[in-house]
Amino acid sequence: MHGALGSAALALLGAALCAAQPRGRILGGREAGAHARPYMASVQVNGTHVCGGALVTEQWVLSAAHCLEDAVVDEVQVLLGAHSLSRPEPSKRLYNVSRAVLHPDSRVDTIDHDLLLLQLSENASLGPAVRPLLWQQEDRDVAPGTLCDVAGWGVTTHAGHRPDRLMYAVLPVLDRATCNLRRYHDGAITERLMCAESNRRDSCKGDSGGPLVCGGVIEGVVTSGSRVCGNRKKPGIYTRVASYVDWIQSTLADVVGN
Repeated sequence: MHGALGSAALALLGAALCAAQPRGRILGGREAGAHARPYMASVQVNGTHVCGGALVTEQWVLSAAHCLEDAVVDEVQVLLGAHSLSRPEPSKRLYNVSRAVLHPDSRVDTIDHDLLLLQLSENASLGPAVRPLLWQQEDRDVAPGTLCDVAGWGVTTHAGHRPDRLMYAVLPVLDRATCNLRRYHDGAITERLMCAESNRRDSCKGDSGGPLVCGGVIEGVVTSGSRVCGNRKKPGIYTRVASYVDWIQSTLADVVGN
């Protein structure tokens, strides 16, 4: 399948992660209500959380391509139904991944097209704590000032504290023209990206791949780009999922049997 991790793609992704480093964090956020976001996924490599993700169907999780740039598919698992990463919870279950499908135009040296779809080895066991979330399919910009929700298990302070329980922040969308001003991202935000304000509250290391949810729908995915988190002059950058409707739909439709 186009974009699927074949042997050549695996070679490009490199060998196993020597030390998994979380990408992205919820900075200045607060603890989420337990299982209040049943679509949230922890993408793990060799048992360590590296990125967030969102369950979009019973068998597919949406995340960011850069999350797997140093991993091979056999080492990747997805944790669903979790609030705490370490404590026993009846709803928690770790799933193997049968395929990792990177957007074919994603590259290590750019945040453009930073999307990944992970096919679980079996359908997720759905319930109150595990449920897919709708993703935006109408290709239009979210109105500036719209309050959106971003959640994750990434580190929460500049000192590197990593929370065990899911954290979240509510962030207002920033219009693209402002985000592209020289004092912000200086023209780097294409029509396939969107921004949210980052004044003390932000997504950053460990949250990459997690969903930006506006009005109960996934509008964006936290990119894996390197930047200063929580700096109001460097707004958070998110991949607009509606800009990739054709690729997402074709990937979800091409389910390979286990």
